[in-house]
Amino acid sequence: MDIAQAAQGFAAMGSESRLQVLRTLVRAGDTGLPVGDIQSRTGIPASTLAHHLKFLTAAGLIIPNKQGRSIINAAAFDHLTELAQYITDECCHDESASDMQKLEAQS
Repeated sequence: MDIAQAAQGFAAMGSESRLQVLRTLVRAGDTGLPVGDIQSRTGIPASTLAHHLKFLTAAGLIIPNKQGRSIINAAAFDHLTELAQYITDECCHDESASDMQKLEAQS
């Protein structure tokens, strides 16, 4: 994942409503939820919800699946895991480098 992809994903989560939608879909698991269920669980008006779903889809955070006349939206767990990994990959890297420099200086 490059920095542009990560920025797009994190920007999509930068809205309280979109974060609420995403958390609702994460709770629903792999099966996802139809739009009506997302709306009833979040209380977000239909027109606004459609906008948020498009934004989350464009960022790759959710996957819409057409099933008959319904669209089932599910969290894109692989992409969400990549975003978390993007942040944690660099965890304490500078601290470790600093520790190595201290050890080398003591030698």
